[in-house]
Amino acid sequence: MIRCRSCAAPSGHLVLDLGEQPACEYFPPLEDPGPEPVFPLRLWLCAACGLAQLPDDAALPDEPVGAEPAALARQRADAIAAVRERGLLPAGATVTEGATPHGGSWLPELAALGVHPAADGEPADLVVDATFGLMHEPDQRAALARLVDALAPDGVLLFGFHSLAAILAGEQWNAVRLGHYAYYSAPAAVGMLARAGLTVTDALWFPLYGGTVLLVARRGGRPDASVAALVASETAAGVLDAGVVGGLQDAVARSTDALRVLVHACRDADAPGFGYSAASRAVALVHLAGLRRADLPAVADASPAKQGRRMPGTDIPIVAPERLLAARPRTVLLFVSDLLPEVRRALPEVEASGGRWVDCGAGPAQ
Repeated sequence: MIRCRSCAAPSGHLVLDLGEQPACEYFPPLEDPGPEPVFPLRLWLCAACGLAQLPDDAALPDEPVGAEPAALARQRADAIAAVRERGLLPAGATVTEGATPHGGSWLPELAALGVHPAADGEPADLVVDATFGLMHEPDQRAALARLVDALAPDGVLLFGFHSLAAILAGEQWNAVRLGHYAYYSAPAAVGMLARAGLTVTDALWFPLYGGTVLLVARRGGRPDASVAALVASETAAGVLDAGVVGGLQDAVARSTDALRVLVHACRDADAPGFGYSAASRAVALVHLAGLRRADLPAVADASPAKQGRRMPGTDIPIVAPERLLAARPRTVLLFVSDLLPEVRRALPEVEASGGRWVDCGAGPAQ
């Protein structure tokens, strides 16, 4: 029986099934011929609390560290500025940060503002989980309780997440991936924090990934208008409706078919495309599209830790951006939409030599 990872309710609906998938955050060495283990990748929506989640556990290998996108760094700076404007970062305050499995810690920038880590075992004035750490926890209720336990009685918790509303609006079904156990919406997150004894008093929205939310929560307090507005907006978008969330299943076929057609057209025209960004969200997309090295010669990535490896579930190598430029492809498939401004600045040679960037990060290839 499936039980909710947050509220333990047994009632819910399977809303997305991506079949058996390889670990999407471990990129095997190129010389490793595979096949690597695969695991079921499904999404279940709790009918009681509205949390979207993976119902299946998987024993995943360690992941190589990726390069932090400039878009994520900008969002962090914007979020810190917004929190500071609300008077929540007084000099001399202490902070505890949750896990940062993808990097992007807030601590260096907070230290520059006079906010320093709390001593071991000391309750912190500020607890930050804003770099998508909590979603990696199989036991959502216990993991959130640990964050709340680290909070001083009058402290503030900052909880950030890529919103399920944005995933639905952008047909970003490939945001669902192994090892990321929870997919939060504003109404689900507000309820989850309330069960942990916290009131969400402020809700901040940022454009990263089509919609990233930062909630400000504390013991006591009253929600301001931003909380009710975001909860109402996301509820109207269908984040609690299994029929609406289940529409992601149709998006899978549309986007994988579009990618396959585009890649095969480039190949058949004797002008094979290259990929850019060996991101975890690219894994299921490439795997379900059935692409091989003969279709897509390589995926370039700026992270040295990923170069010399291959995309999971296929034989497509991951190479340095210099290899992409040397190949002078006419088409470069970008697997993370938010990277477009920075890759155009970093790699102007693509367009200068007559190539084009094609956004494959959200919905069908465009």
